[in-house]
Amino acid sequence: MVSEPSAPGPVPGTSRPGVAAPRPGPAVACLPRPIADAIVAQARSEYPNEACGLVIGDRPAAAGGAALRYEVLRNRAASPYRYEIHPDDLYRVTVAVDDADDVFWAIVHSHVRSPAVPSPTDIGLAFYPDALYILVSLADDQADAVSGALSLRAWRILDGATIEVPLEIS
Repeated sequence: MVSEPSAPGPVPGTSRPGVAAPRPGPAVACLPRPIADAIVAQARSEYPNEACGLVIGDRPAAAGGAALRYEVLRNRAASPYRYEIHPDDLYRVTVAVDDADDVFWAIVHSHVRSPAVPSPTDIGLAFYPDALYILVSLADDQADAVSGALSLRAWRILDGATIEVPLEIS
């Protein structure tokens, strides 16, 4: 996670010493419960491999857009260590999203044994700066201790930096 500078001085991307660059939005991302449930169900069904998909929205989350639906996609890598959205699926969904004047609101994938935090590989392959990156962890030690709910977290990935976005599921 990116941290704020602790000592006064120039901050990259600003012109005044000690002034932090603005935090990229949104302040909170609202994810409808049926979409969150679909993400978790797919992650569980594709275990032991990582699952992947796209949340489609009316506008980018950072611009106040709403999540509309979830598109389950195939992981071409079929691996527990990485995901690669199948190119046929990506093409099909890209055309449909463009035709509907919608956007990729979030890119989604699961982590089988690690926290719902972008890995260095995830960061290096983050090609959609306006989209959120939603990760779900299937690791037992990451689940909620009381409810058993899987860890589901959202991130912005910009220029190699990760910024967690609080996820409100309603």
